[in-house]
Amino acid sequence: MARDGMSRRVALRLGAVLSAAALALPRSAFADTIRRRLPWGPAAADRPERIDARPGYLFFTDAEAAFVEAAVARLIPKDELGPGALETGVPRFIDRQLAGPYGQGDHFYLQAPMPKGVATQGWQMGSPSEVYRLLIPQVNRWAADAYGQAFAALGPDKQDEALKVLEKGDASLKGGVDGKAFFELLLQNTIEGFFADPIYGGNRDMAGWRLIGFPGARYDYRDFVGRHGEAYPLPPVSLSGRREWTGKQS
Repeated sequence: MARDGMSRRVALRLGAVLSAAALALPRSAFADTIRRRLPWGPAAADRPERIDARPGYLFFTDAEAAFVEAAVARLIPKDELGPGALETGVPRFIDRQLAGPYGQGDHFYLQAPMPKGVATQGWQMGSPSEVYRLLIPQVNRWAADAYGQAFAALGPDKQDEALKVLEKGDASLKGGVDGKAFFELLLQNTIEGFFADPIYGGNRDMAGWRLIGFPGARYDYRDFVGRHGEAYPLPPVSLSGRREWTGKQS
């Protein structure tokens, strides 16, 4: 991590690799807008979801949402280049993924017995939703012991410090859980949400794509195929189109 937390540029180096694939996430993606509405559109406030202080989340509790919102805001912070993960709806993206098949581990092998494996054997924990639900309270307890408050209540500098400790695997979490693996999962999901098509809840207004000059889901590039070395001049397009085409927010 950089001195001021995970810099936008670090995330973007990873995100540039992911952005082409983000146009069409695998079947684990959970997209409200297949039903012709964006996750943050006016219709979203009308449908029944969890009834609590944070309407709109399908999976996260209040404490979980507070942690994720605070963490992604430090992993990809807003700066002079544009909005960060929080402003572009990444927490909602992660929430939707955890509420869907991906969160249930639909493409993971999760059958017992599960003896302790090694890193080269890949995923060594439960389903992503189980990992978030188990690890967030443990991280908050550790942060309270180490810094005097739960993670979301810490100042930005302390949050960056706590994330660095998690990233290194040096956080003493109870129950023998793997803080480093959780950090890697959270970072991966944050980057995915920042660069995925907006129909999945993140990358609001295609801010992540604008940042790296990614054109999105335009269907025809014939006019630009032979123009090597030139920046692509047109704005990005989501799978659901652009607001000026549909009259809806995108």
